[in-house]
Amino acid sequence: MCGIVGGIAERNITPILLEGLRRLEYRGYDSAGIALLTEQNKIQRQRSLGKIINLEKSINQLDDFQGQIGIAHTRWATHGKPAENNAHPHICNNEVAVVHNGIIENHAELKQQQIAQGYQFTSETDTEVIAHAIYQENQQTQDLFSAVQNSIKTLEGAYAIAVMAVNSPDTLIVARKGSPLVIGIGFNEHYIASDVSALLPVTQTFVFLEEGDIARVQRDQIEIFDHNGKAVERAVKISSLSANSVELGKHRHFMHKEIFEQPEAVANTLVSRITDEEVLISAFGHQAENIFGSIDQVQIIACGTSYHSGLTAKYWIEDILQIPCSTEVASEYRYRNPVVSDNTLFVTISQSGETADTLAALQKINRLKAQNSALNIPTLSICNVPESSLTRESDLTFLTHAGPEIGVASTKAFTTQLVALALMTTAIGKTKGSITKTQEQLIVDGLQKLPGLIKDALKHEDVIKNLATVFTDKHNALFLGRGTMYPIAMEGALKLKEISYIHAEAYPAGELKHGPLALIDDETPVVAIAPNDDLLDKLKSNLKEVKARGGKMIVFEDKFAEVESEDGMQVIKTTSNVGRITAPITLNIPLQLLSYHVALNKGTDVDQPRNLAKSVTVE
Repeated sequence: MCGIVGGIAERNITPILLEGLRRLEYRGYDSAGIALLTEQNKIQRQRSLGKIINLEKSINQLDDFQGQIGIAHTRWATHGKPAENNAHPHICNNEVAVVHNGIIENHAELKQQQIAQGYQFTSETDTEVIAHAIYQENQQTQDLFSAVQNSIKTLEGAYAIAVMAVNSPDTLIVARKGSPLVIGIGFNEHYIASDVSALLPVTQTFVFLEEGDIARVQRDQIEIFDHNGKAVERAVKISSLSANSVELGKHRHFMHKEIFEQPEAVANTLVSRITDEEVLISAFGHQAENIFGSIDQVQIIACGTSYHSGLTAKYWIEDILQIPCSTEVASEYRYRNPVVSDNTLFVTISQSGETADTLAALQKINRLKAQNSALNIPTLSICNVPESSLTRESDLTFLTHAGPEIGVASTKAFTTQLVALALMTTAIGKTKGSITKTQEQLIVDGLQKLPGLIKDALKHEDVIKNLATVFTDKHNALFLGRGTMYPIAMEGALKLKEISYIHAEAYPAGELKHGPLALIDDETPVVAIAPNDDLLDKLKSNLKEVKARGGKMIVFEDKFAEVESEDGMQVIKTTSNVGRITAPITLNIPLQLLSYHVALNKGTDVDQPRNLAKSVTVE
């Protein structure tokens, strides 16, 4: 979603803001802008549509665009179409400038009030009401901090904002509610951003604002106040990320780089979580053993790709542990009145830890627990970002250690989420005594083989690259799987439509006769996943049904499944000797490569597909 970067320094801040915006490009955006306070204490603003390079070119055409304090933004359109006048920062009367992530739900009401008061609107955005509200308060209080503090009380919805004003030339005011915001600590300079990655070239020391915080940021100090207006101290944290961890290197796209980083990402996720013989329960936190022993069922909440990882885990949990597991889409869960039974482990999954619907579902459960302290509904977050909102609000946290993921289409985050869920399943089974030592050893052996299995699967890239040409002129595709391969088929279909814009749907292979078989023709490629498992014979029967109706099939298989290529069906023996946990993780890899190369052939924007954002921090 939208990205914020800003700062106050003793040097021209424009290059720092531009670099910060470039590092936020992965979040998805349609326009960008920068506002500075000049030496003459005037607000200077530049905005442009499209890529950051367009903004940089427009700035380079100016005779002078310099300042030591400034704010910048990448916008993903919600209210108002992508247009230069809708791009941030928004300015009121040349005195107050604002950037904003989130959605102001009562903006229409506020806008009508402000129009009646004589304010002129130059955009269609919900953000502009914030600029006018702060300007009005600032005129009365002549104190920017008080003006922001009073103004945000009138806002309904989610926001992370950064504000500067000509009457406070040495100060940035920032506030957050429902959207993340971080302060970067420098030497006699401070920075703000929606994501640490934006600031890594200038600092690795950060303070993460908590829900409801408002802060005064100056060159030599920061002051933070909670939602009650009480001065508070927030922990200073050193990020383990490096500035070059988000560079492309030898790869053409971040998605390609991240696909090939998966062996290392899986290995990093397993380090210190398993030994040669066992899964370490303590990897989930010092309370994990007591919590896991107290539960009778599992509820998984997630969105998009993370939802697919949760669906896969449902098969594992019910099959291996013999306890109920429900996996639901967060955006649906949060808006109904779910029945949450006592002794339920509530698991949230998110790459960023800031996914708005998933975070809201967790907060819903936390409110329920606060109302009834007798309820045993412990919470666990599986996340790739240690400083995220999700991790801070959960009882237990498991970090996937996938490293930064820049491509909008998730790859290594998904794979490491599956690894985390496999470890979680095993840890619960150990605690409850529902798996034997022999079973645990088999799972551990399989997990230790995973980096090598993924490397072997990646060796098929050239074959998959050739297969991708089949899709170049196609408009539809079907993905088939059974058991744990059904969610993997769903993930494969999602990847294809995300980055190539081909309409793709996934079905359980056993459902063909219930409708999808009507779609089969030689213009609709069918992708199937064939592990060597108990459902293999039934899958083979389903494949014959497709072939009999003229369908063109691509089958990714365990070589011991012994499905052979024939006219109209090309089989890629992707892996071998994979089990019920390692099979879905490994057989997901060729689907990622397939979608990547189809997108290359179609000429789409692989890393930043249209209309999509990396981190969905609004509804």
